[in-house]
Amino acid sequence: MRGQTGVAGSVLAALLLAVTSAIAPGALAEDPDVMTIGYIGMEPPGDRAPVSLLDPELDDEGVQGARLGIADNNATGQFLGQDFTLVEAIVPDDGDVHAGLDELVDAGAQWIVSGLPYEALRSLMEHPDAQARVVFNAGAPDDSLRGEHCRANLFHTMPSRRMQADALAQFLRYKRWNRWALVHGNTDEDRRLVAAYRDAAQRFGMRVVGEKEWPHTAMARRAEGGFHAIQREIPVFVQDFSEHDVLVIADETDYFGEYFPHQTRLPRPVAGTQGLMPTAWHRGHESWGAVQLHRRFEDQAERWMTPRDFAAWVAVRALGEAASRTGSVEREVVEAYMLGDDFALAAYLGQPVSFRSWDRQLRQPMLLAGPRMIVSVSPQEGFEHPNTPLDSLGHDAPESRCELD
Repeated sequence: MRGQTGVAGSVLAALLLAVTSAIAPGALAEDPDVMTIGYIGMEPPGDRAPVSLLDPELDDEGVQGARLGIADNNATGQFLGQDFTLVEAIVPDDGDVHAGLDELVDAGAQWIVSGLPYEALRSLMEHPDAQARVVFNAGAPDDSLRGEHCRANLFHTMPSRRMQADALAQFLRYKRWNRWALVHGNTDEDRRLVAAYRDAAQRFGMRVVGEKEWPHTAMARRAEGGFHAIQREIPVFVQDFSEHDVLVIADETDYFGEYFPHQTRLPRPVAGTQGLMPTAWHRGHESWGAVQLHRRFEDQAERWMTPRDFAAWVAVRALGEAASRTGSVEREVVEAYMLGDDFALAAYLGQPVSFRSWDRQLRQPMLLAGPRMIVSVSPQEGFEHPNTPLDSLGHDAPESRCELD
């Protein structure tokens, strides 16, 4: 029933957007209630190049999703006496996020959507103005933000690393690929992801037979004829792994993992951050009305929607959904509704998404995708939960380290 509700909700939302866009402007409310949402992001590091010339270098990732969310909210809000406004602050990768927040507050932002990475978001949350507002984390997957560093006013629309790992682990368990070999990079992010993989494997009864850190630095791949060296090096690098069914890669910076498919010593599938990838959104996703969202986004941004765009879109749409259902833009009313049992947002994922009360994480299905197509969707059949199968992805309430005031 939850899946059918999600499908119907996605179709109805698309129809409503189409109908409302055709209504004459004279029908709009004269004095709408205004909800001003601020988006704060960070410029991408200037020294990080895409792994392939086919990958665009994006400087507007995340904020484009927030912009589309505003447009979608206003498509219906204009007839309910509600107006949604977006103000933006993009700080340099070594810039002051507090100054960026000050800009948003000065512009009237009552709610904040963050596309910031982990450390920058931790810093932002120390600002008194952030503590006085609801902040949506649409950029940092770190589990500690949902655990020991959680906050009652910090909601998460970016899936956690543990959610991603559990989504992959369920599929690998379904396939009976129970023995994993892990390869990770030398960044803190990759080490945190490996820890999530270990926990997921243990939760679902699988075994990690070995772990290795890829020894080379980013950009080493740019060496002339590098693919010949990689063709020789990777089989040697993985040859001392015990017998395994799948090679799981943790390479969030995308500087080496893409070279492992088809280069392993044994014919083994590659999964993780490359190969078969768990993700919140994918350009190949077309079920449950997703094509409607793709088209609207591409018309606006002139590119594909990324998972970070999707996380920002969901954050803005969650506010719009709560405001429209309650008829209010007041924080206490909107926040209480988002955390209540009645909140359910159609997000083109087959089931409605909602927020977990114990850590403010958005519970949602996770796509499992190859480069161009969706392979599966988790939670997988047979993985049950007393509340909802969606809570089989990520830290459940009894194991959460989050202690909200």
